[in-house]
Amino acid sequence: VLRSLSSDSQIAQNRDLIHMIGVTGGKVETRISNAANDATYLLADVEIVATYELFNINRVRLEALLHRFFADARLDLEIFDRFGKPVRPREWYLVPLDVIDAVVKAVQDGSISTLKYDPALADLVKR
Repeated sequence: VLRSLSSDSQIAQNRDLIHMIGVTGGKVETRISNAANDATYLLADVEIVATYELFNINRVRLEALLHRFFADARLDLEIFDRFGKPVRPREWYLVPLDVIDAVVKAVQDGSISTLKYDPALADLVKR
């Protein structure tokens, strides 16, 4: 889970709520080393705010599950990459970190299917 250090006013005003949720097979530090030049990371440096180790789980399927779970909270933002091409980053969500932690725990204990994310409440609710 990453937080953008962008100086863009939309992002800076909501910095504590905007998080990138993704899964990588390598070191997060390596993956984000060029963040300031990559539209995926909103062309800004990022900070790592949470990491979770995965065991016996398909990381691609887990990432897809998390992205579907938080789909209603996806950040709707268009930025221009360093070549002037419009990009809509798809892995950024308006979700508090404690809710992301709770969802990870729900995946671990198998209760994820009993929950949904309510963007209006910025919290989990029972299905």
